[in-house]
Amino acid sequence: MLLIGVLCDDKQIGEHHFHSVGDKYVRAITQSMDAVPVLIPVLADDLNVPALLAHVDGLLLPGSYSNIDPNHYQQANEEDQPLRDPARDSTAFAVIKEAQRIRLPIFAICRGFQEVNVALGGSLYQRLQTVAGINDHREDKSLPLEQQYEDAHAIDLVAGGLLATHWGKTTAQVNSLHQQGIRQLAPGLKAEGVAADGLIEAYASDNPEHFIIGAQWHPEWQVKNNPFNLSLFTLFEQACNHYRNNKA
Repeated sequence: MLLIGVLCDDKQIGEHHFHSVGDKYVRAITQSMDAVPVLIPVLADDLNVPALLAHVDGLLLPGSYSNIDPNHYQQANEEDQPLRDPARDSTAFAVIKEAQRIRLPIFAICRGFQEVNVALGGSLYQRLQTVAGINDHREDKSLPLEQQYEDAHAIDLVAGGLLATHWGKTTAQVNSLHQQGIRQLAPGLKAEGVAADGLIEAYASDNPEHFIIGAQWHPEWQVKNNPFNLSLFTLFEQACNHYRNNKA
């Protein structure tokens, strides 16, 4: 059975800090893959990243309510009330660097999607709703959760790309619950899915020897009920099995 490392957040509850990850991410792994999630604490410099990643077969970088500190991509803050998680930032960049070194498969979702892009040298829009020509990609938080996670718009899948080839179609419907997104795609990544406003919503590694896929939306949400999102986890599982077999 595969072991999938899942990066946590640093959440403060009362006076104490907790390493936590959303239930929907770990359940998506157990429901869509023959795998066990292994939570990675955000201990930054106190975590022996090489020793930890040597024991897993894949890395999932989940979403979060916090956003990456824009200092990491050489921008000043533009948010009114920024929610930061410096421990997550530091740990994420460390595990991405090590995963690159050992070619550990990566599945990056929402914040994780942005983390990989920044770690590899790309940049972000901090407030998509203020950018001319870009749609507002935020959810309506007044709606019930089920409606917030409904499909919100289509993405065009790049012809001949990993996702289009695996899905067998040129478009897919996705949900939309984010206000930040890719401004400049990092070297080493290639676009796999683009929204109608031109925003990159999916990418993959351009190195055939290192599997990376990223989704700006939330494919983990009720994954068994969505064939397209399930196909992403299937791709990830295949890559993790290939990695594990080669490692063995």
